Amino acid sequence: MIPWTVLGTAPIPGGEGELRLARRGAEFSISLSGRGELMNSRVHSSEDALAELAVAELHAPSPRVLVGGLGMGFTLAAALRVLPPGASVTVAELVPAVVDWNEGALGECAGWPVRDPRAVVRVADVADVIAGSAGAFDAVLLDVDNGPEGLTHRDNDRLYSRAGLAAARRALRPGGVLAVWSAHPSPAFTSRLRSVGFDVRAVDTRARQGRGSRHVIWLART
Repeated sequence: MIPWTVLGTAPIPGGEGELRLARRGAEFSISLSGRGELMNSRVHSSEDALAELAVAELHAPSPRVLVGGLGMGFTLAAALRVLPPGASVTVAELVPAVVDWNEGALGECAGWPVRDPRAVVRVADVADVIAGSAGAFDAVLLDVDNGPEGLTHRDNDRLYSRAGLAAARRALRPGGVLAVWSAHPSPAFTSRLRSVGFDVRAVDTRARQGRGSRHVIWLART
C-alpha cells in the first residue's frame, strides 16, 4: 500500500489543535490532532449536495453566494458548476494554510475552484463576514466544523446560536436561503432555525454517492 505523505500542518486560530494535510497517491486527507480525519477527497457527495440543493432554491439571475469554510474546495466547486456565469461566490476560510493548500497541490482534487473568476476567497471568520453583510447574499452555505455542534473551534458555536442564525438571516436578501451541513441530525437545531423566522426543511444525504455515512443538510428560507 502507498504510504501517506504529510504535505503540511497548520494551527487552528485559538489554539485548539493542528490541522494536517496528507496525500496518498491521488487521495488527500485533512485530519485534526487528537480527533482523527476530518475530510477525505474520496468522500464529498454531501458537500456537493450542500451547494446543489441551496442553488436549486435560488431565483435571482446573478446570485451572490457566501460559503463558510473552504475545506478541500468541493462545496465551492459544486456551487460554481450549477451557478450561472454572472454569479459570484465569496468563501470565508478561517485557517490561512487551508487557502494555501487549495492554491497548491490540494486544489487538483476539486478541479481548482479557487481559480474561477467568479470566486473570491477571504481569510476570515465567516461569522464576522455575515455580521458585516446585511442584505448582501442570496445564499449562505455553512460547511463549517462538524455542523451545529463545534468540533475544531469553539467559536464556531456562535454561528449556530440563535443570535448567529438571526445574523445569517439579516445577511440574506428576500427569498434567500441559509444551507447548513452537518455530520449528525439535530432536532434542536431545526427548532432554533424556526425560532428566528426561517422556513426549514432537513435533507438526509450520503457522504459518498449512494452509500457511506448519512449527513444532514438544512435548507432554511427567509
